[in-house]
Amino acid sequence: MSNDTVKMEVLDGVAHLTLNRPKAGNALDLDMAKALLAAAERCDKDPAVRAVIITGSGSMFCAGGDVRGFASQGDRLPAFLTDLTDALHAGVSRLARMQLPVVAAVNGAAAGAGMSIACAADLIVAAESARFTVAYTAVGLTPDGSSTYFLPRLIGMQRAKELMLTNRRLSAAEALEWGLVYQVVADADLADTAKRLARQLAEGPTRAYGSVKKLLLASATQDLESQLADEARSIIAIAQTPDSREGISAFLEKRSPKFTGK
Repeated sequence: MSNDTVKMEVLDGVAHLTLNRPKAGNALDLDMAKALLAAAERCDKDPAVRAVIITGSGSMFCAGGDVRGFASQGDRLPAFLTDLTDALHAGVSRLARMQLPVVAAVNGAAAGAGMSIACAADLIVAAESARFTVAYTAVGLTPDGSSTYFLPRLIGMQRAKELMLTNRRLSAAEALEWGLVYQVVADADLADTAKRLARQLAEGPTRAYGSVKKLLLASATQDLESQLADEARSIIAIAQTPDSREGISAFLEKRSPKFTGK
């Protein structure tokens, strides 16, 4: 991509997306929001990609929105934020809804939009030095990027309110205790741990993973009977796939399955 604020590299079926404005703490500007959307679309369409890792370059995951850039907009700020949120939200939606599993490898601070992007991933692996803060109301703004959707579902409504109203910073250990992150590892082990997890997922039944993600997203707004109907339709459809047949055969033959994502 010509816009290098999000770098993308595909290795062994895993797309590595790196937020790449290290001198600005990987703060999100309009170029980065557009690049994130483009990268998410590319991952979703590329048959060679079977899992995604998103991380930050340098010492931070993402310091949030580029507040200095916001200030420079003056009276144009509302129009600018319209463009920014259009791109950011399309990218976040693509990551959350794509068939592929998405791992966030959080190094250092994940603040504001950075925390929102991390929350939209399927699994978060955090370095011991990672810190999480919603941050928006500290500058008189309200959250965007999905945090008001995902945070209450991850940690509960009361804790989500606490983070959004007080801007409390969660350590990696606290984030693990609260159920926000999947795993906490030493800083030096973050990249390798995230790669191992993503490769493990890439070798799995990615169509089934995609259906799991779809079911879980739908469960937030459906009644029990509607969800049960969706579960029935999903398992019936997935049972017709080559990966399902391979998985059942491997179980009966007491061997490891070889999934292809089909």
